[in-house]
Amino acid sequence: MSELPEREAMDYDVVIVGAGPAGLAAAIRLKQINADTTVVVVEKGSEVGAHILSGAVIDPIGLDMLLPDWRSDGARPLTTEVTEDRFYFLGPAGGVRLPNFAMPKLMDNHGNFVGSLGNVTRWLATQAEALGVEIYPGFAAAEVLFDDHGAVTGIATGDMGIAKDGSISERFTRGMALRGRYTLFGEGVRGHLSKQLIKRFDLSRGKEPQKFGIGLKELWQVKPDKHLRGLVQHAFGWPLDMKTGGGSFLYHFDDNLVSVGFVVHLNYQNPTLSPFDEFQRFKTHEMVRDVFGGGKRLSYGARAITEGGWQSVPRLTFPGGALLGCSAGFVNVPRIKGSHNAIISGMLAAEHLSEALAAGRAHDEVTGYEEAWRSSAIGRDLKPVRNVKPLWSRFGTIGGVVLGGVDMWCNELLGLSPFGTMTHGKADFETLKPIDQVKPIAYPKPDGVVSFDKLSSVFMSSTNHEEDQPAHLKLLDASVPIARNLPMYGEPARLYCPAGVYEVVYGDAEKKTDPRFVINAQNCVHCKTCDIKDPSQNINWVTPEGGGGPNYPNM
Repeated sequence: MSELPEREAMDYDVVIVGAGPAGLAAAIRLKQINADTTVVVVEKGSEVGAHILSGAVIDPIGLDMLLPDWRSDGARPLTTEVTEDRFYFLGPAGGVRLPNFAMPKLMDNHGNFVGSLGNVTRWLATQAEALGVEIYPGFAAAEVLFDDHGAVTGIATGDMGIAKDGSISERFTRGMALRGRYTLFGEGVRGHLSKQLIKRFDLSRGKEPQKFGIGLKELWQVKPDKHLRGLVQHAFGWPLDMKTGGGSFLYHFDDNLVSVGFVVHLNYQNPTLSPFDEFQRFKTHEMVRDVFGGGKRLSYGARAITEGGWQSVPRLTFPGGALLGCSAGFVNVPRIKGSHNAIISGMLAAEHLSEALAAGRAHDEVTGYEEAWRSSAIGRDLKPVRNVKPLWSRFGTIGGVVLGGVDMWCNELLGLSPFGTMTHGKADFETLKPIDQVKPIAYPKPDGVVSFDKLSSVFMSSTNHEEDQPAHLKLLDASVPIARNLPMYGEPARLYCPAGVYEVVYGDAEKKTDPRFVINAQNCVHCKTCDIKDPSQNINWVTPEGGGGPNYPNM
C-alpha cells in the first residue's frame, strides 16, 4: 500500500461532505451570496438521496428561508400538508388517544408537510447544480486532509479496487484529493470523519454525551380506503416496556403511501432487546395492523438519530472547517424533526464562511458560526425541549412523558424550565445490564403479512456493496465479541443491528460450542448503531467503497 500513486487534486473555495439537506443548503447559500464561489459536494451514496432516511414530517421553515419560492416550483418535492394530528398511548390490548389540547403548541404539525426527505434532497441537488455547484455521488469521503499546522485543508475520497485481502485489484482507482479553503462536514449521524474531528479537536469538551436512537422505517402502499392523506399519527408505549424510551409513527401522504416507523432510544438496558423485532411486533397491534391489510410493502431502512439536543451539541468549528446538521446533533427529539435545523445550519455556516472568503481568509476557525447558532432559529427550536430526553431517561415512559410535557408548557408559557438544564448521564454504550440480570425477550415469528424477517427486509432496502473489498466494520480487538460480549451480554450486536450483519455461529449448534463471530458486511444499511451501542466500543464503522450501501428510492 506504500507504493500507491499520488492522488490527483482539485481545489475549491469550499468542500462539502454529504449531499443531505445540510450540505446542499450550505452549497446553495454559498452560491446565492457569491456566484463565483467554487463549491463541491461529495456523497457516498450511489446517487443523491440514496442514503437519506427520515420519517418524515418536515417543518418548511428551512426551505422557506433558503428558497422562498419553492412552493411555486412545479417539481417541488413536498405536496402533502398535514391535515390531522393524532397521539396515542398503546397497551398490549388497545390504546388511548391523547387529547390534542394537552399537547404543547410546538407538537402541532399543522403547517408542516409529509413526504420523502430523500426526494427533498434530490430536488435540492437540482437547485444547487443550477447555481453551479459540483456534486459527485458515489464518492465516499474517506480521509481528512490537514496542513502542517493541523488545520483541515480538505478531504480525500476513498480508493476503489482494494481487494478483501488488502491487495490492489485490477479495478483499482486512486481516490481524489479535494482541497478547500474551508471544508464542511454534513455526513449525518455519527459521521465517520466527523467522529474523528470531534475527537481530534476535543469538540465535546464541556458538553453532555451525545445520545442516540435508532429509527426503523417501512414505506407501504395501502388500499385507498385505508388512506387518510395528511394524517400524522404518533404513539408510545407497547411493545416497549415502561423503562425503555421510544415510539412510533404513521404518516399518510401522496397517492396511498404510508410511512410507518419505530424509534428505540439507544440507552436501553436489556441486551436481548431487538429494535427491529420491536418494530415488527408494533405493526401487529390491533390499532395499527388494519392500515396495512391488502397493502404492499415497498421499502425498508434504518438509521441512527441524534437525541442529545441542546446540551450535547459539540463545538461546531475548528481550523479549516465546521460541522453541519445531524453531524452536529440538531434533532428536536419530541418533534421527531431535524431536517429544518439541518438546512438552517447549512445556511448559517455558509453565511459566515462567505464573510471569511470575502476577507481572503482560509483554513482558520470561523468562530462566528459557533457563536451564532444558539441565538438562531436552531437554538430557539432546541432549547425549550432540552429536558425531554433526560426526563424520559430518568423517570421512564409515563413519568418522563408527563414531566416532559409540563416542562415544554413551562418553556412555552413562562420562557423557563423548572428543571434548569438537565444532564444526560451515561453514554448509550454504558447502559446495558449483564444478561443474567434481565428477563430475556422472546419475539414471535414474523407472519409475512405485516411483520417480516431481517433478511427479506434488507432486500427491500436495495443494499449492495462490492464484495471484494475490506470490511468497513472494523473490530479493534477481534477477541472481544466472543471473549467478553458473548458471556456478559449474549453478544448484543446480533440483536441491535437491524440488518443481520452480526452473527454468532457455533461449531456445534446444539451444545453451543466453538462460537465464532461473523460479520456480514454486505448487509449493512449504514445505520451506525453498532458504532454507537457496542458495550465494549470495539466496532468502528468506516466508509466502504463509494456507492455501497442502501439505495433508498423515496425514504
